[in-house]
Amino acid sequence: MFETVLFPIDRSRQALEIAAKALELARSHSSRLVLLSVVEAERPGMQDHGVVAQLLQQTREQVEQAGVPCEVVERQGKPAFVICDVADEMNVDVIVMGTRGVNLSSDGESTAARVIQLAPCPVLVVP
Repeated sequence: MFETVLFPIDRSRQALEIAAKALELARSHSSRLVLLSVVEAERPGMQDHGVVAQLLQQTREQVEQAGVPCEVVERQGKPAFVICDVADEMNVDVIVMGTRGVNLSSDGESTAARVIQLAPCPVLVVP
């Protein structure tokens, strides 16, 4: 049912827990998992390519140990828009993301809420 699962990852404490849910979904549907990191200049910690690369590597290792095909994508921009653009470009079937680690934007809206509004596919939000 889900050939491609998109997992936008951030530096939150819950990121690896949510990765486990994305991995579980991908494994149960024999899906390919795409790990996405969005580098945003205004967000402390996420503009550091070294920190982002380390987080992506940890998650990729977890996914590969489970035997799930994985691709890593790193983009720059506003997270909600980049997530939806990548979902559209890669023709993903579902986006799996969390709510707790995503900062509110300047207008007070969460990234997860914005993705739900704009996404070209279903969005599974993990609390």
